[in-house]
Amino acid sequence: MGTVIGNLDDPRLNYDYQNREHGTVEPDTKREPFRWVSEVAYKNVHRIVTRGYDTTELVEAGYGLTDIIFIDYQARIALVEEVQMLNYVMIMALEDGLSSPAAISRIVANGKTLLTQAAGASILAFGHAYGAYTGLGQMMDHYMALAEQSGKSTAEAADMLAKELLNNEALGVSNLMLKDPAAKRMIARAEKLGVAGKYVAFMGEIVKAAQKISPEPVDVDMLGATGAVMFDLGFSPEATWAVLAVGRAFAGGAHYCEEVEREEPMRLGQMLTPREWYDGPGDRPVPTLQERKQTVRPGTCHTPEEWKKDFVEKQKMKGSGWAIVEEIDDPRRKI
Repeated sequence: MGTVIGNLDDPRLNYDYQNREHGTVEPDTKREPFRWVSEVAYKNVHRIVTRGYDTTELVEAGYGLTDIIFIDYQARIALVEEVQMLNYVMIMALEDGLSSPAAISRIVANGKTLLTQAAGASILAFGHAYGAYTGLGQMMDHYMALAEQSGKSTAEAADMLAKELLNNEALGVSNLMLKDPAAKRMIARAEKLGVAGKYVAFMGEIVKAAQKISPEPVDVDMLGATGAVMFDLGFSPEATWAVLAVGRAFAGGAHYCEEVEREEPMRLGQMLTPREWYDGPGDRPVPTLQERKQTVRPGTCHTPEEWKKDFVEKQKMKGSGWAIVEEIDDPRRKI
């Protein structure tokens, strides 16, 4: 028997995970086939494997969503610092208040549709800040290659880029974040974790070059900071868009839940949510990871009574999804 991972040797499990079959299974004439295979992954009735790693074993060993994103897109186990940085990026990109995508999610929710449709609609409404990752990545690659081929410094390449593309929406440098430190904090976080590389350094040169010639104050914005950091983490510009869309789907789903539960009038516009509109829990301190072990209540219930009490409490949480009443019609009534 191999090394035991998590609780995979628990005799109460339905399958012997240590000895279950690998690869796709042959067609079974006694039941519907349950097989799927691609260049990235395969699954059978017992396993879902991505890039050669069994996903059940990954999560039992303690790996999480961001770890598996690295495996899916780069076929590798990431460093702890890389995972921490991707977590930071995805959370920073999760939500931007009542933006157009959020509004679209709420509008679709008002049509009495499914959460997945509302979240999908919100992703389709993403503006240039997401679609521009391809443009930003190609732009940076082109000018860095130009500097290398011509023997110029990255600062000189940045000067050329700024002169030619100062007003390009994909530049990553604008007046959008002059009062908001979020973009600079992202760069600082990458540098602190030691994952900042040539793209973050080149973005710094682009900012300096743009500030020298721009008629108005400019600085790195979230497009520039996020793109540079993600490229240094090894994600392509196209993959960056796809990975961050995963996060925004969660945000679109949250807007759907609140809209369906509360059915309040839509408030549209590209703005952050004013504090006076907020009526959720008050501010509270974030516990340390050590305190979490002693102070945070687990979500697992061990008796029906505990589950019922926990469910009633969850239904009181506005915008959580627990208060949504699912009404499923008997399909026989439609015949």
